[in-house]
Amino acid sequence: MEYTIKALAELAGVTPRTLRWYDSQGLLKPLRTTEAGYRIYGPQQVDQLQTILFYRELGLELRAIRAILEDPAFDRQRALQSHLAELEARRKRLDGLILTVENAIIEAKGGNKMSDSQKFEAFKRQIVETNETRYGKEIREKYGDETVDQSNAKVLSMNPEDHARWQALGDEILSALSAAVRAGEAPVGAEGRRIAELHRQWLSFSWANYTPQAHASVAQMYVADPRFTAYYDKEQPGCAAFLRDAVLAYTAAQ
Repeated sequence: MEYTIKALAELAGVTPRTLRWYDSQGLLKPLRTTEAGYRIYGPQQVDQLQTILFYRELGLELRAIRAILEDPAFDRQRALQSHLAELEARRKRLDGLILTVENAIIEAKGGNKMSDSQKFEAFKRQIVETNETRYGKEIREKYGDETVDQSNAKVLSMNPEDHARWQALGDEILSALSAAVRAGEAPVGAEGRRIAELHRQWLSFSWANYTPQAHASVAQMYVADPRFTAYYDKEQPGCAAFLRDAVLAYTAAQ
């Protein structure tokens, strides 16, 4: 079935202006344009728009979405499976947070008191469950069940202070990466080494044992796997490649 821009916009719950913007950004070209200048969209464009909206719902910027769609290795079925896994992980996170809030309300009303550990349990567990849902199969095949189980256990055993520091380090790395790429810094330079060291510290919060070889292997995944690339390139394209190159230079020097 074919649609005019107005009909497709109504079908998808977006505006014609949005579709025109996607066209101008190279994200969604119409099947054809009539002599009168009207855009016509076919089944392939409908599927493409659905994929774009899935990625937008997950919080990706248009530049990151375009990079994913233009990747020769892009697989729609794999992308849909990834979207489903992400949505299921979100549901699990919400269930855990809802339970924590309910218990906090009970405590506030004079009921059962929550321990400090219980107050943060849902936040730590959602990290583990999200990573398992998104990347569990790949990382277990790559590093083995024992290594992944040890990592999960280390995350779950974090005290509130370590958990806060871990998250703060993750945010600092993302911010530093964006700034370095925008400034044209070299991954092998001083800032690249600093970011790689921050990344080593961040990994050590969840890794039972750190090795330069494992660090380099993880960094390679950030570019090889489009899901990791999309995460690091969310705000600034090129961050995943910068981090990979910085880590490779950092670990090679050890």
